[in-house]
Amino acid sequence: MPSYIHALATGNPPHTRSQAEAAAFMQRITTLPDGLKSRLPAIYDATAIDRRYSAVEDYAKDDPADFALYPPDWSLRPAPSTQARNRAYREAVVPLTEDVARRALADANLDPSDVTHLVFASCTGFFAPGPDIELVKRLGLPATTKRTLVGFMGCYAAFNALRVADGFVRADPDAVVLVVCAELCTLHFQVDERLETAVVNALFADGAAAAVVTGREARGTLAYLDNRTSLDDDSMGDMTWEIGDTGFLMGLSSRVPKVIAKNLPAYLDGLLDPHGLTAEDVTTWSIHPGGRAIVEKALDVIGLPPEAAADSFGVLRDYGNMSSATILFVLKRVLDRHRAALASGDPGVGYDVSLAFGPGLTIEGALLRGVE
Repeated sequence: MPSYIHALATGNPPHTRSQAEAAAFMQRITTLPDGLKSRLPAIYDATAIDRRYSAVEDYAKDDPADFALYPPDWSLRPAPSTQARNRAYREAVVPLTEDVARRALADANLDPSDVTHLVFASCTGFFAPGPDIELVKRLGLPATTKRTLVGFMGCYAAFNALRVADGFVRADPDAVVLVVCAELCTLHFQVDERLETAVVNALFADGAAAAVVTGREARGTLAYLDNRTSLDDDSMGDMTWEIGDTGFLMGLSSRVPKVIAKNLPAYLDGLLDPHGLTAEDVTTWSIHPGGRAIVEKALDVIGLPPEAAADSFGVLRDYGNMSSATILFVLKRVLDRHRAALASGDPGVGYDVSLAFGPGLTIEGALLRGVE
């Protein structure tokens, strides 16, 4: 029997700027070379992002005297330590995840006391007792709530969290699993002269999302039918995420879209064939918007028009890449549209294929179906 996603809630930190404003902020940094500064507006514009959110209030300031994380001048040096960035993560992630978790439970018409399992995914900060324990206490979850942390897996971690939730539900049909993904990527922005760093700074953003998963079939939910993972054997260095002295450091190769394109056809066959399905049977495609080129390349490989990934492009435009939380933002649009269609007497969402890509390089994904 499948498990079912009953609710999805999303949220962001309060500080926000348009992509043009973000590029202008970066251009004021005195330690960046002029040649790179001149390219920043074009780099930021090419992302297809309109606006992003951040837990770092400095990015919304125009006077460095008001900075809280960075030193009070436009050199932004010395760079904040990993300890300082992780402290800021702890301060911001707890209230953000409490909010999305409360709203997800309310949307599922469940009380916190109903929760039996909590799965928390994040790769942008660490502390113990961790955010899972903070949520148990703040939400009033039972002290017996079974907690699982999915850590440092990157953009595809929501699928690992959903797989864990599905396993809990299959093992115990009465389980009620709260899944939370939270990423504060902008805490780890770096200032250096590399083009790769400028691209990373132009893409990533902060956000959190929560899902409620149970074994109870209900109209207006998303049935979690299957999942699949695929690890490429020749791309270990194309996307990396490691701990440095001044925050977490990302490596991002321009090869990523090509590697995804090479592996995606076989991946989709492996996900769909056991269910007697082909790509033509899929009505919605929820593709993690890791970047504009990644979504476009995936569509090209599958043979789909841009409108097939309207939800993915919409989340990219409105929020940027929020690592693991991003695909849940996309799926919330799918779930909302499914419910709206049913409410108006129209057919809901049929089969949905959800995909995300990350270090390894790894493709993770799931096959979902709207319940009518």
